[in-house]
Amino acid sequence: MGSKTPDGTVLGWLESNSRRFPDKPLIEAIDQEKSISHGEMYDLAARVGRALAARGIGANGRVALLSNNSIEHLAVYFGTLAYGATICTIHVEMNATYFEDILKAVDAPLVLYEEGLGIEKLAATVPGEWVALGDWKSGGGGTGFFAELEKLPDGAPLDPVGAMDDVASIFYTSGTATRPKGVVCSLVELIGNTEPTADAFAITEQDRVLDYRSYNWMSAQVLSALGTVCKGATLVMARRFSQSRFFDWVRDYKVTLAAGNPTIINMLINRPVDIAAADIPHFRFITSSSAPLMVEDWRRFEEMYGVPVCQGYGASETGWIAGSNEKDRRMGTVGRPLPYQHVTVVDDAGEALPTGEIGLIELGRAPDAEYRYLAEDGAVRVNARGRARTGDMGFFDTDGFLTITGREKDLIIRGGVNIAPVEIDNIVLQMPAVAEVATVGVPDKIYGEEVVVYVAPRAGKALSADDVRDHCRSRLPDAKMPKEIIFRETLPKTNRGKMDRNALAEIWKQAHSGMR
Repeated sequence: MGSKTPDGTVLGWLESNSRRFPDKPLIEAIDQEKSISHGEMYDLAARVGRALAARGIGANGRVALLSNNSIEHLAVYFGTLAYGATICTIHVEMNATYFEDILKAVDAPLVLYEEGLGIEKLAATVPGEWVALGDWKSGGGGTGFFAELEKLPDGAPLDPVGAMDDVASIFYTSGTATRPKGVVCSLVELIGNTEPTADAFAITEQDRVLDYRSYNWMSAQVLSALGTVCKGATLVMARRFSQSRFFDWVRDYKVTLAAGNPTIINMLINRPVDIAAADIPHFRFITSSSAPLMVEDWRRFEEMYGVPVCQGYGASETGWIAGSNEKDRRMGTVGRPLPYQHVTVVDDAGEALPTGEIGLIELGRAPDAEYRYLAEDGAVRVNARGRARTGDMGFFDTDGFLTITGREKDLIIRGGVNIAPVEIDNIVLQMPAVAEVATVGVPDKIYGEEVVVYVAPRAGKALSADDVRDHCRSRLPDAKMPKEIIFRETLPKTNRGKMDRNALAEIWKQAHSGMR
């Protein structure tokens, strides 16, 4: 690739940051109580690449990374990408049922694993060299794979082997309802998604980004890992979200923006913390993604804390699709789509719909764009070419902001009337006594489907089904009125923190089996 590292690559970003501010922290790991600078990460990433080269792992050669959030995890992630091999991140806990099958499909010559996760026994049945990830220590004294890296000579330049169209990463979906899918992403797709996403959320080198989501998935990988490297910012990383410590982290680590989702925002609403925007003036905003954020929850959070919420939108197969920041946002929307994704809202026939009309959300990066998966036999299979539908429904407003109304599969069709569950959720959430709500469609002999609303009241608040019906009756047409309102202490979530409407629909069916 020549003597000069190309700009706009992972290696180029690391190298540039190392020259510009070598001592500036790149990652401050809260739980590990240690940090790594931009300069240290550049050196470490180069060592990772040289260790892969010594093993004969080249372009499209796979490295399986089995670990939770840590500096060591991200050092291997960055180093593998900078070198040009394929990093395969697999969430051990979420994919436990299919874990052995996934590893066999990945068929990586090198498996780096975090000790203590109970997976060492698979080394006897899964091919590849298994090496404990170990511990990195600034100044030396590391263990596992990082002890090996310390033995490599200092300062040797990294000679990348990968091209932009080679496979950069393979990561698996959570697989909560179905078998997890291995999403295959080229380097040009990964790099191409990073800078537009960082720009949409207005990340700069002055930012300190707090994230606690798993770096086994693309959302966190692009936004707060690659996004901070791309812009020369600092990542403040935790192993998992803590409702009781969240605002302490924001204050103590001078966080400027934090990643979030509707579940996290609801936790902060329902268990309030005594803090206000004036106490954390450096905190620009919290993001929300992974599922639509109810407008009423959005309002409650901002009224309670005085901190803006900025939504984003993406999918595992496509990366981030839209984003917003405190200076360019609109309540109820996920922001403006990233221009290169070429987002349109279409009808069933694929025809573009007018502004304000709800339809299917479709992407079209380029006529030859491919959306790929890793098959069970380890082969890369193309799932779609050119334009691809996300499975979500939504609409554009006149200023180009995109609103998500829900999943196509969640759409309720009652007597020929299309009903978006999120619309009813938002209305019920206007009631001060409601903490959570989820609307589902259930079988009906006459109308095909009926509307059922599950409600979790706020602690200590009195709420009846008649209260909910009266509230809805003044705001909904008869065709969209809920037939049944069911109260539960809490509502089920998926492993990714999304409202599990499928689980509620199944609960309803089991409770009503034999009655219809």
